[in-house]
Amino acid sequence: MKYLVMVQGTQADYEGMRGKASEHAATWTEEELQAMYAYMGAINDDLAESGEIIDAQGLAEPARTRLVSRTPDGGTEITDGPYSETKELMAGYWVLECESLERVTEIAERVSRCPGPKGQTGHPVVIRPIMDGAGDIC
Repeated sequence: MKYLVMVQGTQADYEGMRGKASEHAATWTEEELQAMYAYMGAINDDLAESGEIIDAQGLAEPARTRLVSRTPDGGTEITDGPYSETKELMAGYWVLECESLERVTEIAERVSRCPGPKGQTGHPVVIRPIMDGAGDIC
């Protein structure tokens, strides 16, 4: 089965990675950033070796996001970021093909232990099965 594994983050998290601390996120040192990249790289290497990884990407900060939606009158509303500091959005993802929900949960748990600055509480990791067809809805 294919799964989308999403790491959530906030605009404040991206600011903290650039050295701007706030009440919502700690400041990252260069060593902490390198440790995070190495940790995630090791996960990607392991998933490539096991053949479970289909795709994985980090995403740009929420401030660079654009939301396109329909209005009640049938028009289109276009909103640019940034979003509220407390609003969590997808910060990165993996598309994986795993034997079971238990296996993808093991991977998500490993992702959730990614190192960061002292005092960081970690970020939620969401698992969503990818539907193969309309039969998956029922």
